Amino acid sequence: YAMLLSLIFLIVLVAAVVGFVFRHEIKTNFESNLNLALRDYNMTADRHSEAVDTIQRTLHCCGVQNYSDWERTEYFTQKGIPRSCCKSQDDCSEEDLKDPSKAKLKVFVDGCFFLVTSTMESKMSVVAGISFGIACFQLVGIILACCLSQYITNNQYEMV
Repeated sequence: YAMLLSLIFLIVLVAAVVGFVFRHEIKTNFESNLNLALRDYNMTADRHSEAVDTIQRTLHCCGVQNYSDWERTEYFTQKGIPRSCCKSQDDCSEEDLKDPSKAKLKVFVDGCFFLVTSTMESKMSVVAGISFGIACFQLVGIILACCLSQYITNNQYEMV
């Protein structure tokens, strides 16, 4: 049991170190995937499109760097900027969303990439604290499992 807990502890430790060391690559990968999701965006039940809509609605952002990123997509030529970018769903018409100058007043202008990464970085201390707490419990479990093993080994010869 102690060996199993030690293995899990080492895996978590390695994952934390790798995540910290490669955080810039994770950001770059996220940005390129977000750009891909915008390029391939459509209103079907595609999970990437749903993810983009959810991010834009939740964080009150639009596009990767800003709302003008949508102008380079095929979706924009057909329908304009998505409704998930609208500040108010009642005040957004399709004509407004097709005109970038009018859309600037009706949609969120900030890009999602900066908001997502800053939100993740602000929550990293909470994640690190929870991870540290779990690691402490695992270390206590490892120590207690070793003590129990030692106790069983010592008392094995005394039973008669």
